[in-house]
Amino acid sequence: MAPRFSLPRYETPEDLPGQVAVKWRREPGARILATIAAVCWPPLLTLAFWPPKNWVPGLDIDWRLGLLLVGLIAVPTGLQLLERSRKAAGKPSTRLGVIWRFILWGGLLAAGLQVLIALAVTVVGWFGARSLFEGLGVTETTLLIYGVGGLPVAILVGVSYALWAGLCVAFIAFRKAPEPVNDRLGLMRGR
Repeated sequence: MAPRFSLPRYETPEDLPGQVAVKWRREPGARILATIAAVCWPPLLTLAFWPPKNWVPGLDIDWRLGLLLVGLIAVPTGLQLLERSRKAAGKPSTRLGVIWRFILWGGLLAAGLQVLIALAVTVVGWFGARSLFEGLGVTETTLLIYGVGGLPVAILVGVSYALWAGLCVAFIAFRKAPEPVNDRLGLMRGR
């Protein structure tokens, strides 16, 4: 008789994987390696197969290059915020907590950047308008396309990028924390 395969059941939050306590790795290159791996999300991999048509920064730059630029700034900033949070409150203390922090911050950053882009394109459209009603039309169209239509896509891309970055940071920059020592004889009370 063939062995039966059953999926694990996650009935309580404690049943989820990634609940083991973690701490920063002591190796100096661990955070750098985690940052490089987190930034090298699929846009970097796709650049080799589908090179961008425009490498010059501007309005028509390839979106993957823009994402890489945002990642180069956001991931080290996220690591600094994570370290500050761990020093202040001791949280997140698990790999799952590290990943969730990155997902939350990535989604918020993507939403904020998309709103800024929508507002910037709206303002640029005002300067190109020849009348008040043309300016109102530019505002409506721009906010519908970049704000309403582009916001969910931007959040999805930001969350997926942040999920990848959180996984890289959680598994490269952190290691399992040692089990606390049970002081059965009372020799460690003064330390």
